[in-house]
Amino acid sequence: MISPQEAARLDAVARQPVETLMDRAGYAVARQAVRMGIGAGDRVVVLAGPGNNGGDGYVAAYYLARRGADVRVEQVAPPKSDACRWAAARAAAVGVRSRPIGRVIRCDMLIDAVFGGGFRRGVPEELRPWMETDSPVLAVDIPTGVDPGDGSVEDFAFTAVATVTFHALKTGHLLGEGPDRCGEVVVADIGLEGGVPALLVVEEGDARRPSRRRTAHKWSAGSVLVVGGAVGMVGAAVMAARSALRFGAGAVGLAVPDDTQPIAAALAHEVLTYRLDQIDQVVDRFGVLAVGPGLGRQPELVRRLLAAHRGAVVLDADGINSIDVAGLRSRDGPTVLTPHGGEFRRLTGRVAGPGQAAELARETGCVVLLKGNPTFVTDGSTPLVVTSNGPELATIGTGDVLTGMVAASISRGLDPKMAAASAAYWHGVAGASLRRRGTVTADRLVEEVAGFAWEDG
Repeated sequence: MISPQEAARLDAVARQPVETLMDRAGYAVARQAVRMGIGAGDRVVVLAGPGNNGGDGYVAAYYLARRGADVRVEQVAPPKSDACRWAAARAAAVGVRSRPIGRVIRCDMLIDAVFGGGFRRGVPEELRPWMETDSPVLAVDIPTGVDPGDGSVEDFAFTAVATVTFHALKTGHLLGEGPDRCGEVVVADIGLEGGVPALLVVEEGDARRPSRRRTAHKWSAGSVLVVGGAVGMVGAAVMAARSALRFGAGAVGLAVPDDTQPIAAALAHEVLTYRLDQIDQVVDRFGVLAVGPGLGRQPELVRRLLAAHRGAVVLDADGINSIDVAGLRSRDGPTVLTPHGGEFRRLTGRVAGPGQAAELARETGCVVLLKGNPTFVTDGSTPLVVTSNGPELATIGTGDVLTGMVAASISRGLDPKMAAASAAYWHGVAGASLRRRGTVTADRLVEEVAGFAWEDG
């Protein structure tokens, strides 16, 4: 996935003539229109801008007209670039009519080829009524009104059924309102090469789940100690612990305050339970700590655990709220932070985003898993983006399930960055799987993740 600036740079250094690239792009748009049902006799309106995005629209009009569609172009502005003028002349030669943009016309498809990746703030007034059309919209590159960099919408924007983009996804397709505005995003190869990624999308093949050795026993298979579970929040720690066990850790412990230890033992009878005042005696038995689910703010305890434990630590919820950036910077062992946007802002004073998450990772030496839709994982290098999660996970306790999965993945041998990305990916897949059978709740999700813990699951 690349930034719009990188996309513009690739266009500028392309070895093929711009007309060749435009022809391929417009053909890809026309092909997608046909896939969406446009055929002979169907009425298509192309909204064309003055630049190369408009040129892509003229080329699409050319190919659809040759197929027998009734195509007309509404010009937001006359063609200005040489390539756009070439494309407009080509469309006119096969009978495509063009005129300055007028009133909204009902049609079988509206092709938005106004600005694409070249959009700068401010939608022309005459374009706004078209954004309320009932006709299905096919966007070229990105819907007009959506910022191609961060997916934001200032006031007005098209909402497309599908979007055809070129060479690679752009960041605006997955950030902000981009996913809601773009519909299905189709990436067309038009012959561009290379590019420096701004984000790397995590796919199934990237989300590893290690197998166990034949000779493994419960402690060698991966061990996790969850620390949390204060009064009124014991369920958070229980969910994290049960999730770690279901996602493949061989031995899981749960350290909670004295007054909730009997409750925790009853709710999670398959895990070892301890009182918090026993933690110094047992902490070295476990390879990974998951600190924070339902803990309450305990800065002294969190600092002590971070200093004492040389294995990996996953900090979530009150584990994050109990520490500051300086305390994280001083830690020697591997650490994964799993904040949502509010926790990120409290920790850093900054609005959460992939670039800000990478900055925090560089400042602290931690891996940052920034929860949300999408989710970002970074160790300070190019952020990974996880898109498998959906709105079904917006329910209490699902974040605790993710914490357990991250800890389990580290305990099974994945490095912290890959463990965070893999756990986040399968967390989303499990949520989507469960959604197909009913409402997603944390207790049901704990059981569901077990079906995705192993490669042959």
